[in-house]
Amino acid sequence: MVWPWVAMASRWGPLIGLAPCCLWLLGAVLLMDASARPANHSSTRERVANREENEILPPDHLNGVKLEMDGHLNRGFHQEVFLGKDLGGFDEDAEPRRSRRKLMVIFSKVDVNTDRKISAKEMQRWIMEKTAEHFQEAMEESKTHFRAVDPDGDGHVSWDEYKVKFLASKGHSEKEVADAIRLNEELKVDEETQEVLENLKDRWYQADSPPADLLLTEEEFLSFLHPEHSRGMLRFMVKEIVRDLGEAGSSLAGTPGPRTDWQGPGIVGRSGQVLREPQPGCGLTHSRLADQDGDKQLSVPEFISLPVGTVENQQGQDIDDNWVKDRKKEFEELIDSNHDGIVTAEELESYMDPMNEYNALNEAKQMIAVADENQNHHLEPEEVLKYSEFFTGSKLVDYARSVHEEF
Repeated sequence: MVWPWVAMASRWGPLIGLAPCCLWLLGAVLLMDASARPANHSSTRERVANREENEILPPDHLNGVKLEMDGHLNRGFHQEVFLGKDLGGFDEDAEPRRSRRKLMVIFSKVDVNTDRKISAKEMQRWIMEKTAEHFQEAMEESKTHFRAVDPDGDGHVSWDEYKVKFLASKGHSEKEVADAIRLNEELKVDEETQEVLENLKDRWYQADSPPADLLLTEEEFLSFLHPEHSRGMLRFMVKEIVRDLGEAGSSLAGTPGPRTDWQGPGIVGRSGQVLREPQPGCGLTHSRLADQDGDKQLSVPEFISLPVGTVENQQGQDIDDNWVKDRKKEFEELIDSNHDGIVTAEELESYMDPMNEYNALNEAKQMIAVADENQNHHLEPEEVLKYSEFFTGSKLVDYARSVHEEF
């Protein structure tokens, strides 16, 4: 019996002699290529450090939650609760016909009774389903991150273990930090890192369910990273937002009282434009508008306050005007449930609860109202396609003609 590789060798015998030459040439090319490309060890280290930091830090943005961690409105909320796991599936560069078809597939799934119309109840059910998808995604990510900070695999993470990993992600030596903590020595960190550590420790304490032992289980660690998963942590998040608005939400007030509709010098933008201080003699003074009385409640002026400064052009001013208008509408129509002009911590907590069915119904009605051109309190295929930018973040052209094609 002749092994196959022996037969192959006999057929290709004349070429085997060329192998050493080919290998030499290949080695020379690879060597030249390697010498031509500069080493990039530092960028690799930075990427690893950034990845490690992202693994253990609570995210700045929470999908399916109406407010950001700093109290700003979540601009992508409607798309998050409409698309769920398909959030990144509608790119501007995607083929339009494919995107339209994908949107109509979603329409068909929302339209449970197949009457080619989406009711508020159908949209409410869909919102709850998509929010649950975000919850599941957060739980899976949290499990991965928990393993990263629980190297001994005992199912618990201490604050000191977490602090070691966090400072290592900031470029500190993991061994040196661990030794310093073990010997109760002072850690040398910059002021900014120290402030982040203090905030994280407060959050760690809140996530530690009674009896407090400063050891977080996997479930508690999920609440630490994603406060929307725990009633107690959601309440803590609300308090943090009210507090941060009070500390950072500086604006301007006229002498009689707070002014949030000021259109001249001294109003700031959230537009990223160059800012400057109010001009002398404009009759305005600095004032904290966000919970300025410290009563742990928010009034309309406090909630819609803008930071100090001024915008440089009309585009920036328009963005500011829209900011005030959107915040005021959200406050009056959705957050202030008893319409008394004051938002309590309880009202804000209820508003931010992503699994609140009443909120989901209100959100469904609001989303329908945006695109309901024929005013029948339902969404139809043509309307969803026409207002695709609101639902998906991408504007899909030729909506009227293509709706019949997609169905």
